[in-house]
Amino acid sequence: MNLSHSTRVLLVVLHDLVACVFAWVIAYWLRFNLEVPDFYMIVAFESLAVVVPVHAALFWWLGLYRGLWRYASLPDLRRIVFAVGVGAVVAPTALFLLQIPIPRSVAVMSPILLMMTMGGSRLVYRAWKERVLGGIASGGGESVAVIGTQEAAVTLIRDLARSTQWNVVAVFSDDASTVGRQLHGVTVAGRLDDIPRRRAELGYAQAIIAMPEATHAERRRAVDICSQAGIKVLTVPSAEDLVSGRVTVSQVRHVELDDLLGRDPVELDAAGLRGWLSGRVALITGAGGSIGSELCRQVARFGPRRLVLFELNEYALYTIEQEFAERYPGLPVTAVVGDCKDPVRVAQVVAAHAPSVVFHAAAYKHVPLMESENAWQAVLNNVAGTGVIARAAVAAGVEKFVLISTDKAVNPTSVMGASKRLAEMVCQASQGSSGTRFVMVRFGNVLGSTGSVIPKFREQIARGGPLTVTHPDITRYFMSIPEAVQLVLQAGLMGRGGEIFVLDMGEPVRIADLARDLIKLSGFTEEEIRIVYTGLRPGEKLYEEVLADDENVLPTPHPKLKVARARSEDGDWLERLEAWARRDVVVDDATTRAELMRWVPEYRPGGDA
Repeated sequence: MNLSHSTRVLLVVLHDLVACVFAWVIAYWLRFNLEVPDFYMIVAFESLAVVVPVHAALFWWLGLYRGLWRYASLPDLRRIVFAVGVGAVVAPTALFLLQIPIPRSVAVMSPILLMMTMGGSRLVYRAWKERVLGGIASGGGESVAVIGTQEAAVTLIRDLARSTQWNVVAVFSDDASTVGRQLHGVTVAGRLDDIPRRRAELGYAQAIIAMPEATHAERRRAVDICSQAGIKVLTVPSAEDLVSGRVTVSQVRHVELDDLLGRDPVELDAAGLRGWLSGRVALITGAGGSIGSELCRQVARFGPRRLVLFELNEYALYTIEQEFAERYPGLPVTAVVGDCKDPVRVAQVVAAHAPSVVFHAAAYKHVPLMESENAWQAVLNNVAGTGVIARAAVAAGVEKFVLISTDKAVNPTSVMGASKRLAEMVCQASQGSSGTRFVMVRFGNVLGSTGSVIPKFREQIARGGPLTVTHPDITRYFMSIPEAVQLVLQAGLMGRGGEIFVLDMGEPVRIADLARDLIKLSGFTEEEIRIVYTGLRPGEKLYEEVLADDENVLPTPHPKLKVARARSEDGDWLERLEAWARRDVVVDDATTRAELMRWVPEYRPGGDA
């Protein structure tokens, strides 16, 4: 039977008033050894006309009816103790003022009995609901094991007890002191190595990793143990998401590559970033892309006065605008359709909104696509477009300009990489004596970005395979989009002008290993989903480099940021480059490559095998 909220509250109020009467009468009964004299029996019932209204008013005023009995906990018990304690003072005082005599022992025993009755009934009700509506209902759900015994695991087991989807049948932990004990009635059945052995006995086909604060190596070990036993693996949200309040422990999800390839959290100078971005206007080009949109989200955290979203793709701009209208309704956002190669539109937008900082994320980034038929478009967009934005920023007196670059700009073998190296040099040359400070940030591949290998692998798995990898030994550096953007913001804060910041990308990862991990996480074997090697594509390197041959790095105060000492050019060079890049002709691919080699001597077309 489903009762309305007001009906439930009324029933709880009536319960507490009955409990008040019960405690008061029983206190008299105990005071007189179960035989209450007629006089005191009359006094007992007369005094209830004062005691009950006093307690009813106190209970309501002190908020006893804001919680739900089903979730009664220590805070609820503390409220009961406090309310009854106040009543134990106010009610006898009122009776004294009305000259209604009561035994002193009744004034002492009654509050104790009332606390026990009110608190006990709530706890009994919660235990009954969790057993009947949780335990019995979840008994029909899918059997699952939980991995972990810390707070997240305990919370998960308690939450799943109320679920009709899951039935937790076992807990596993490498903490030997917990083996054999119980968490909310579920036994810790063994260590992680025991998961395959106990599967048939306990009947689970899935396991939930409830270790949000564990290292990535520990999570990978849990995944490997389960996958080798044919057990499907889920996980609880990350510790960062749980702390932020965006999700709860019970919102389990599939294990992602980020969980296995993740790195240590980025330490941000939050106070410095807030001082830099708060109350200022920030313009972000390419705002609808994977990097640009995450830049918008993270800049929004630091309270800018306005965000200007500059994007050529109408649908991408609409999507990010709608997201901000829902998530940040109080933040002024201006969505601007525009092309970074259009100097008139760019100058108009920059002059109209007067941004203090520009994050230039708009670029053509797909290496093979820019090699054939589109080489000159990569130059126009990545080089000339950067020049247009940079020139407008200088003219408008923008304080800081942050260019999103790439590790493919290091000893480039592709048109895309060479064009991004030229974009860096445009910014360095634009620094000159202008008041605008130009900061460039290089990083490698990001997990899940538009056009990256991970979404492609997922699509291939959904189609039944095979997964296509260009070379068995090809490696790439990977980081998550949020981590990359956090480091971009940190570099932007630290930059004094003219630096090229290089992000610490960790250790390179073999793409073939990524493919195997995704197959495993999707619940398949390599016999079911094959890996096929197709050969390196045009412009593609076998491995990425962090620094060019003529570069070295300087440390910074941040452990994940270094500064590359790269050659720079002057204003005359910039004028010659812009004259070349903004010709009103379409240059063929071969000519584009040949001319790029003149501007970027380290550019060597063709990749490596």
